[in-house]
Amino acid sequence: MTSLAIMGVGRVGGEVAFLAAAMGLADEIILHDAYTPLLDAQVLDLQHTGLDIAVSTDTSAMRDADIFVFVAGSPRNPEIKTRADLIEANLPVAESCSRHLRGFGGIVITVTNPMDANNYYLRKAMAIDTSRCIGFGGQLDSARFARFLRDEGIGGPAWVLGEHGERQVPLFSRLEQQIDPHRREGFLERLRSASMEVIRGKGATTFGPAFHITALIGAICRDSREVIPCSCVLDGEYGISGCSLGVPARIGREGIIEIEEWELDAWEQERMQEAGRSVGQLCRRFND
Repeated sequence: MTSLAIMGVGRVGGEVAFLAAAMGLADEIILHDAYTPLLDAQVLDLQHTGLDIAVSTDTSAMRDADIFVFVAGSPRNPEIKTRADLIEANLPVAESCSRHLRGFGGIVITVTNPMDANNYYLRKAMAIDTSRCIGFGGQLDSARFARFLRDEGIGGPAWVLGEHGERQVPLFSRLEQQIDPHRREGFLERLRSASMEVIRGKGATTFGPAFHITALIGAICRDSREVIPCSCVLDGEYGISGCSLGVPARIGREGIIEIEEWELDAWEQERMQEAGRSVGQLCRRFND
């Protein structure tokens, strides 16, 4: 039996709850949102599917859940230039979450932006093992990268590491053809603005995040042990410590089984270090 708890049931959180229920990934779903009318409506909407799944709003039961998804807080909008700019708005929400989940024994998936910093904060504030705190973002960034590569007729696996934000690190060294630095920068700019194309049109990204978050939940539930780009709290991997950053990680029922350290070319390595310094600066405030 798998129990899934979701804090924040707006567009993304609500869609994750529905997909997880429809795909049979959980036997019980516990939902919470600060806005009670939305919470009640999402519960009723799930019940109206007729799916055979228990839906609860008992927040005390969240501590006993197998997987907890933190997706509460303010989303990005066209007025917010970068995800990092959300830290002041969303840190109080993360603080409230950490107090509520003291003693949590399951796996945390952090979605709320700035995701990397929030993932580092939750691991520290909740005093849980780094293997049980997974930041979501790399799957979505990699899917966007894959689309851009297909548009250009470029083959090979699409991986994006680094920050889920301005300092993404698309891996060109794993592609089937060489990409010169100028063209790499062009792809990077497209990646940085990819979410805003959706946000300007419909107000928020929904389908992409929800699909990939649910896929990550599925990898944990099935103990798939597949390698997934996700944010992990680093302790020397890639020469980086003191922050959470997107890396290739093997994911299973226990969370992060191992972090794979791939060889990066000079362009990628330079940008990976830049990402570590930038996110590390945000995370230093949590070390006091």
